[in-house]
Amino acid sequence: MCSFWRTIDPGTLRAIGLVCLADAIVGASFGALAVSGGLDPWLPVAMSVLIFGGGAQFAAVGVVLAGGGALAAVAAGLVLNARLLPFGFAVADAAGRSWRTRLPGAHLITDETVAFTMRHRDPRLRRAVFWTCGLALFACWNVAVAVGALAGRIVGDTGAIGLDAAFPAVLLALVLPSLTDRRLRGAALSGAAVAVATTPFLPPGLPVLLALTGLLLPGTGRGGPAEEAR
Repeated sequence: MCSFWRTIDPGTLRAIGLVCLADAIVGASFGALAVSGGLDPWLPVAMSVLIFGGGAQFAAVGVVLAGGGALAAVAAGLVLNARLLPFGFAVADAAGRSWRTRLPGAHLITDETVAFTMRHRDPRLRRAVFWTCGLALFACWNVAVAVGALAGRIVGDTGAIGLDAAFPAVLLALVLPSLTDRRLRGAALSGAAVAVATTPFLPPGLPVLLALTGLLLPGTGRGGPAEEAR
């Protein structure tokens, strides 16, 4: 078992630790925002354990705090997390072959877990990275949400102290070094433009999904950057 975890290189472990730190900050922000908005502390904690989807949780709580109903909140969360379905197919091998590992593994699928796993091809290394990243993020997120929920009445407006900007900033720092290919940059910029342009007019989650249209640019599909890297 020890040799299994030792297959992960120090650079990947540092990157996972950085993302865990960012997730912890955002998790505390989420817990504080939910409670300061009037929700009972147990609600954001339960959502984090059962859903474990930061964006979906923010979207659902945002709908509720804005006066929306439960169905609208659930729909917002589902739309935002729809992207995880193809992600699940991409890392299914890393979650294991039996249902005993795939069911909990499916619960650990996040953007970060998939990104770290997809960087590797060796099956053993993929499994080690997937479970290390997934379990570390799950623990950090849930502990931070609980702490934030308990401190929610004291913190008040977390946006005023910049906690809401920490997570996007860290993700941007991780993504930028990967945009070395011209066609990949074009797809990313096009997708970002679509998301920004549609955000004022569409419900939360849909602009993120529409950003995938950036992949339709010539040269970004099969035979594009992903193929050239092989």
